[in-house]
Amino acid sequence: MAKKIIVMIPARLGSKRIPKKNIRFMCGKPLIQYPIELCLKSRLCSEVWVNTEDEDLGRAVGHFGAKFHKRPQELASDTATNRDFTYEFLQKHECDYVVMVNPTSPLLKEETYQSFFQYLEENEFDTIMSVVTEREETFYQDKPLNFSLKEKINSQLLEPTQKIVWALTAWKRDNFMKMQEAGENPVFGGNLGRFEIPKDEACDLDTEADWRIAEGILMARERETEVEYLQL
Repeated sequence: MAKKIIVMIPARLGSKRIPKKNIRFMCGKPLIQYPIELCLKSRLCSEVWVNTEDEDLGRAVGHFGAKFHKRPQELASDTATNRDFTYEFLQKHECDYVVMVNPTSPLLKEETYQSFFQYLEENEFDTIMSVVTEREETFYQDKPLNFSLKEKINSQLLEPTQKIVWALTAWKRDNFMKMQEAGENPVFGGNLGRFEIPKDEACDLDTEADWRIAEGILMARERETEVEYLQL
């Protein structure tokens, strides 16, 4: 039997580090429009919901084709976590899986989104996190994590580390709710899968510097210039 998968796009209006980022324009359209268009174009889920506390934003996303889930005001603060608002959302919506598509990751491409859904369909994970694989010398708590201070090796030979980027996340509804109601953390719960996404799609817009980098990548994609080299 095919899994019933719905999409939840979290879009709190009261962001502080980049004020009102979800309705701020990036390369000609508001940020919130990017994930909605991505999800609707692919037609891989049965429903696309924007989870926000703001009534005006809720009405606006309807013009882009998404549905509006009104988040309680107490879950709209910057201290509320995805554990909190996802549980509240899943209490109201029946599904097998919910996929959280983050509007702060506007660089996601359709083929990556489709591959994520295929990965979900072909496996029986309770949770799937999107990750970026890095091969960089990395310190943790002032100690080398994946390299030795006694030698220098080429980066491609380093043990890779994986960073969670929150661009795409999937949770099995039954497992998430069961763990939450048992007082356990469901965000990384159960059988955990990791789905690698390309580094140039993995931005997370937390600062103005992040915004400029993402905008620059989108503009570069639009140009699609040929690769050129210095003639030697």
